[in-house]
Amino acid sequence: MAGLEAENDGVSRQQAVVVDNETLAVADFDLTKKPKKNKFAFACAILASLTSILLGYDIGVMSGAIIFIKKDLKISDVEVEILVGILNLYCLVGSFAAGRISDWIGRRYTIMFANAIFFVGSILMGFATNYAFLMVGRFVAGIGVGFAIMIALLYNAEISPAASRGFLTSFTEVFFFKWRCINFGILLGYVSNYAFSTLPTNIGWRLMLGVGAIPSVFLATVVLAMPESPRWLVMQGRLGEAMRVLEKTLDTKEEAKLRLSDIKAAAGIPQDVTDDIVQVQKQFHGEGVWRDLLLHPTPAVRHVLICTVGIQFFQQSTGVEAVVLYSPRIFEKAGITSSNGKLLATVAVGFVKTIFILVATFLLDRIGRRALLLSSVGGMVLSLVLLGFSLTIINHSETKLVWAIGLCLTMVMAFVAFFSIGMGPLAGIYTSEILPLKLRAQGMSMGVAVNRVMSGVFSMTFISLYKAITIGGAFFLFAGIAAIGWVFFYVCLPETRGKTLEEMECLFGKLAGWRQEAKKMKKKEANSR
Repeated sequence: MAGLEAENDGVSRQQAVVVDNETLAVADFDLTKKPKKNKFAFACAILASLTSILLGYDIGVMSGAIIFIKKDLKISDVEVEILVGILNLYCLVGSFAAGRISDWIGRRYTIMFANAIFFVGSILMGFATNYAFLMVGRFVAGIGVGFAIMIALLYNAEISPAASRGFLTSFTEVFFFKWRCINFGILLGYVSNYAFSTLPTNIGWRLMLGVGAIPSVFLATVVLAMPESPRWLVMQGRLGEAMRVLEKTLDTKEEAKLRLSDIKAAAGIPQDVTDDIVQVQKQFHGEGVWRDLLLHPTPAVRHVLICTVGIQFFQQSTGVEAVVLYSPRIFEKAGITSSNGKLLATVAVGFVKTIFILVATFLLDRIGRRALLLSSVGGMVLSLVLLGFSLTIINHSETKLVWAIGLCLTMVMAFVAFFSIGMGPLAGIYTSEILPLKLRAQGMSMGVAVNRVMSGVFSMTFISLYKAITIGGAFFLFAGIAAIGWVFFYVCLPETRGKTLEEMECLFGKLAGWRQEAKKMKKKEANSR
């Protein structure tokens, strides 16, 4: 499998490698012992994940701020849709540029750059005097968010330590922390809405948006304590620096040597090259990657790309943006009319999302990626159908139906709960696990781009959609899309938990026939016991 056969987050295909005239064998490590969690590497990955707060805060704060912006600036529903959703499309500029720029200046300084851009965008939005000025601030902030969400995923994938035997340790925990950061950012945005809602209209929404500059200053500062990604250093030929970073992020020098050997193999650097600085192949500065990814992919890379695009597409096309961004409108349709009541209900949505991401942390390694994803999407389908049903009943009733209102509120909470235990965090986890090192930066840029495009499309059309087919009909549509997504995941996505590269090579490359390979693996494993 092109790119996967050499290295993928520490999953080594080698039974023994020679490093500095030493033979480091897989058998030298205790396979039954649970690997230690390197605190330094884990802390670095967590610090990188904190950049996800920027995206979460923007999503959460805009859902409530738009109520006051509409009153103050006298804008139409179409302008509301554009203002709310356009940031996701602006993210494209940042996400596409981040892959290339991070290959150029490094993952660490790209994180700092992302926070600086978002800081400028937040200040511009806070001082906006009209709709056009506000849109300029959204554009700048959107670029920063696009940089932040892509580079956080990339840095986490490359700094998180892995067990020397080929199984991930704290890697998934870091991604869950990243998702918690997004949810925490959303919750902060909701709380900010409620906190500033009592101020004069023309001041309140500006403070809601402007205070987003504060976390970006802190996040840009903590980057100085983080090391550069060892994989990026190897791709630049800086083997000595990469080895020093690996010695900090792994528990033993032997393990660091084995990991460096894996990364060198993926970068096309001969194992007998041990100089601190070496010349690397030109294509590892970014050239030729898009060709291998899009124009001439191997069957395995094509399968990986389809899974990457598919899971990112369905994550954002199943209604989550409508619920998170327009929850005050949904609650208004359900019969909650006061601004404080709508904002308090929205804060409850934020708390549910945050709580259930903690539940997901305990379920992932017990259930596996595939089972958790299918269960999550199945629950989303059911809750969307019942949400559409309750809103339809309310819409056609001339009297206030308490049971329908209760069902609506319950299903909104159920939907975000099911989303948070699987579909939400797993899109990033699964994508980063299956993308090979050589194609990872550009592949993740593409996944983030698809994610943000779909988020932008649905957030910029939701009001028009529910006016055209009713709000209940809109959620029935989302339920249908989620059902199609469930079928896609069932057919195309193999289980990746605890898989070695040899097993991954067999699973990926057979889009609809991977289950036969999985059965053979289970049978072979059972016979070997």
